[in-house]
Amino acid sequence: METRSTTSKLELRAENENLYIEGYFSVFNETINMYGDVYETIDKSAFDDSINNDIRALINHDHTLVIGRTSAKTLELKTDEKGLYGKITINPNDTDAKNLYERVKRGDVNQCSIGFFIEKESYDRSNDNEIIWTVEKAKLYEVSVCTFPAYENTRVEAREKTLKDDLENEKNRLRKRLENA
Repeated sequence: METRSTTSKLELRAENENLYIEGYFSVFNETINMYGDVYETIDKSAFDDSINNDIRALINHDHTLVIGRTSAKTLELKTDEKGLYGKITINPNDTDAKNLYERVKRGDVNQCSIGFFIEKESYDRSNDNEIIWTVEKAKLYEVSVCTFPAYENTRVEAREKTLKDDLENEKNRLRKRLENA
């Protein structure tokens, strides 16, 4: 299971008494520094085979806080040249969803993340010895509106110990991938 995050301009809409949170959950062909000289990008066709699956919208990757689902038609997903765009219809009777809507409305929460399994990837090594992994095909299983997305530069100091542990684990995993490539 992999998660990737991005800062996104989420939009709020009220239409016919319905509330929506919408925006880009992933941006394609954007190179993200994973650590050191290792980068990653997600190809624009990475989710083509899984975007029509039963995908959940979560709060902070918490599987107990489902606020939308494609099979229930409360989460709509589509891809375009920019990325993976989603629209979540907020249930006004769900206090978690309504509270999240209000946090996004105030600007306290404005970032997104995705959860997926990598099915196909490739890498290139630049002249500067940088490695760029490209996720070519992935099985998407969730999108999240989140407070602290997975990338290092979007985390806060209160999570520093966890961040260091997570980064060390990620470095070891990526080293193993390079050894096997």
